[in-house]
This record gives sequence, C-alpha cells and structure tokens, in this order.
Amino acid sequence: LAASVDKIKDAVMTVNGYTNGQLASTGTAFVYKKDDKYGYLLTNNHVIANMNEIKVINTNEETAEAKVLGGDQYLDLAVLRIDLKYVHQIAKTSTSEKVKVGDTVFAIGTPMGNDYKGSVTSGILSGRDRTVSVATSSYNSNDWVMQVLQIDASLNPGNSGGPLANINGEVIGICSMKLVDDEIEGMGFAIPIEYALGHVDSLENGKKIEWPVLG
Repeated sequence: LAASVDKIKDAVMTVNGYTNGQLASTGTAFVYKKDDKYGYLLTNNHVIANMNEIKVINTNEETAEAKVLGGDQYLDLAVLRIDLKYVHQIAKTSTSEKVKVGDTVFAIGTPMGNDYKGSVTSGILSGRDRTVSVATSSYNSNDWVMQVLQIDASLNPGNSGGPLANINGEVIGICSMKLVDDEIEGMGFAIPIEYALGHVDSLENGKKIEWPVLG
C-alpha cells in the first residue's frame, strides 16, 4: 500500500478545535480542491461543531487558521478553507460504487491526538449500504439514520473526517464512526464520497440544507 499512501498522505491534515482557547476537539480532514488563493478541506461536522477556533496542521508541521465555510449535523460534513501556501497535495477522489465488498481499503488520520497524526490503517470493505442510527440532539437517542460503508480498518477517536481510500489511493469515503462495545471488534463506518460531494457546493457557500421532517 505504500505507493498508494504516498498519493494522498500530504493532503491529510490534523484538525484541532478550540473553545475559549482550550483544545476541545481533534479530528482529521483532507484537501479535495484548491483555487488561486485557498485550499478546501472536508471533515466531519462533529469535529468542528461549537468550536470558537479551528486550526489544521499539515504533514510539514505547519499550522494554519481554518475558516468553516459550512457544515451540517445530519450529513456530518463540514468544509474548511485555508491559505493556499499550506496545501502541498490534493486528494484524488473516486466513487465507492466501484469498490466491491472484500476489496482492500485504507484510512489515514490522527487517532488519539496529535502524537499519532498520519497513522495508516488498512482492511477491506466489509459491507455497503449499511444504515446506522445516530443521535443529533440531546432529546432523542437515535433521531437520524445514516447510510454508510462498513469497513474493518481500525478507527479510533481522532480518525473522524479522514479519508477512506481504495487500493489506488483515491478517496472513496470519509471516516465517520465505529461501533464500540466489549463484544464488537472491527466495525467502522464511512460516508460514501459521492454522497459528500453531492452536497459540497452548498457547504462551500454556507447554505443551510433543508431536511424534511416527519412527526
């Protein structure tokens, strides 16, 4: 996998969220595009939600102030913008639809804090079109159902928002969550990249995404 990791590793950055000057959240993001002035990163919304300040650290140990352009709690996606000088690689995206169950995949992220940034874990695509109930408010324990990819590559706190890549080093998903229980091992989940990119224009422009509600 080493050659494939090289195609994407410098596009992956650590995300640190601060509240009142104190580090309150750590996650991962990756650069998916750039223009003449800025680089644009995708991450999970839960990594940056309710943070007063967001900073990202690239593989050259450079720290950049990041602006949150938009985010959505139901998508669990957010778009960040940083100065172009901090961008050294752009991740190439593909589609999860081309990956078959049993194909090799790998994740890059920042598990358990900054000391372990750039960690690579690998596994296979264990399943597709999985539905996982998650909580988006303090009032309902499971008020939203996400459709995700299932993987057995190791994910830990801090991997959230990092890329899930295929054997060619192309992003096919965004690592989002895992099942945690003494009886469970190796059940992680990622948002399909085509689903994320279908909403990225709205997030880049800070548009509120309207969702239908039952009841």
